[in-house]
Amino acid sequence: REISVPDRARLDSFTENVREIERRLQISANLTTAAPEDFYVPPGIPQSFDEHIKLMFDLLALSYQADITRVGTMLFARDLTGRVYPESAAPTLGFHGGSHHGEDPGLIEELSRVNQYHVKMLAYFADKLARTEDGDGSLLDHSLLLYGSNMGNPNQHHHYDVPHILLGGNNGRLQGGRHLAYPTKTVSTGNLLLSLLDQFDIHQESFGDSTGRLENI
Repeated sequence: REISVPDRARLDSFTENVREIERRLQISANLTTAAPEDFYVPPGIPQSFDEHIKLMFDLLALSYQADITRVGTMLFARDLTGRVYPESAAPTLGFHGGSHHGEDPGLIEELSRVNQYHVKMLAYFADKLARTEDGDGSLLDHSLLLYGSNMGNPNQHHHYDVPHILLGGNNGRLQGGRHLAYPTKTVSTGNLLLSLLDQFDIHQESFGDSTGRLENI
C-alpha cells in the first residue's frame, strides 16, 4: 500500500526514534557499576538519573505517538527515597530527609532546588510532545499532563494547599498560562481530579475526599 510523502516522513521519524531508544537501552545494559558481590544492581538502569528519566519519557511519548496507550503515569522516585540529585543545584541533599526541613530556610531552599530540577525533567517531556506532530497539531496540543505532589508541606505531612501543574491543550479544553489559587484546607486534590474527569466526559459525583468541583479549570 502506498503512503503519502508526509506520512512516510512521520513513519521514518518514528522508527528512527525507536532505534535510538534501543541503542540507549543497550548502552545502559552494558554499563557495569563496581559493587560488592552480594549487592544487587538492577540491570539496564542508567547510572545517570537524567538519562533514566528521559528514556522513560521518550518511551511514553512513542507509546502516545503510536496510539499504543493514551494514559501513562510516571513516578520519579519513592517518597521515602534518600536519593541525592547531583545534577541539581542541591547535589548533596537527601530528598526525604530534606523534606523534613523543620522550617529551616536553608533546607527549604535546597529542597526547592531539587523540585526545580524535577520540573525541568517535566519540561523535557512537554517539549518532546510539542515537537511531535499529531493530526492538526502536536501531541501536547492533544494531551493533558498533570504534575504534582501528594503533600502541601511535607514537614507537617498535610495534604492541603498542594501545588499542581497542568500542561497541554487537551484538544482545546484546557486554557494555559494561568496561576489559579483556591481556598486552603477546603479544597483537596480530589476536587482537581474530579474536575479533570469532566474534561474527558467522565462525570462522577465524587473522587476520593473531594468536596466539589473547581471553577475555571
